[in-house]
Amino acid sequence: MSRKPHKHRVFSGVQPTGDLHLGNYLGAVKQFVELQNSGVETIYCLVDLHAITVWQNPTELKEATRELAATFLACGLNPEQSILFNQSQVSSHAELGWLFNCVARMGWLNRMTQFKDKAGKNKENASVGLFSYPTLMAADILAYHATHVPVGEDQKQHLELTRDIATKFNNDFNSKDFFPTPEPIIQGAGTRIMSLRDGTKKMSKSDPSALSRITLTDSPEAIAKKIQKAKTDPKHLPNNIYELENRPEAKNLINIYAALTDTSVLTAVEELQDMPFTSFKSKLTDLAVNILSPISIEINKLLADPKYIDDTLTLGADRARNIAGPIVTKAYDIVGLLSGKK
Repeated sequence: MSRKPHKHRVFSGVQPTGDLHLGNYLGAVKQFVELQNSGVETIYCLVDLHAITVWQNPTELKEATRELAATFLACGLNPEQSILFNQSQVSSHAELGWLFNCVARMGWLNRMTQFKDKAGKNKENASVGLFSYPTLMAADILAYHATHVPVGEDQKQHLELTRDIATKFNNDFNSKDFFPTPEPIIQGAGTRIMSLRDGTKKMSKSDPSALSRITLTDSPEAIAKKIQKAKTDPKHLPNNIYELENRPEAKNLINIYAALTDTSVLTAVEELQDMPFTSFKSKLTDLAVNILSPISIEINKLLADPKYIDDTLTLGADRARNIAGPIVTKAYDIVGLLSGKK
């Protein structure tokens, strides 16, 4: 089966876990907006089916889904330019996920390091959904014939699996190039933002210390407090980029500055060289407050109108179904299933 090259289409999914932090913004959402405004087709999904691979309080899950949608909108995602929806409204994800459960191999899933990390020593009690999470993730991407996926370090292995599944499906069913093998979009300075309390650990909402992260709903006062209390070392900022390698806290704060100012780390080091941390923290605080405070205000404004959020997601789901539905119907036909759909 010979095909034309697939249309350039970007897909990304984010779990609705609530309280997105600065690392999420710089590592993902900021780039989502930039991709949207670059003119390519962009599809952004709130992956609530992935969220329930571990138990969720139903009321809190709905609230977290609305909060994530509000955050995306507040950060600049335009629902008329991008398709924005929650995963559970589009059944194509689960339908294709089952096909991929039958294409993927147990050995492939056993090698997924994220399952080992999340399940820990108690993996026998982990849900089947947590184990097969990567096949649903592959379905999320391939249901839209997405060609590009923004990824951080922790998602590279899953995207490789998606590519393997696409290739195996195409080969198994003699359907050359039906599914594309999506390419990663590697992010810049904001790809891996670390904890404000420990520059060797990734910024995370699961960290017991609230001072380790800046959330997008933080007040200006909270942002200032967290930056002022961020861990540093006794030296001034370095005068060359090579010194950052052995100074994780300095490297992290400069990475944040570079990402917020849309400059390279090299440019940031040249601008800030030999500056004392007290002066740098004041400069970084002003920058972060100016960028993040309007987002926080807009999130709260949107959350006060849940009907608008729900309607936005429903309209996005309608648009998503129009793309994914025919692709999944064709996949069922290729496999030999009588779907009853034309």
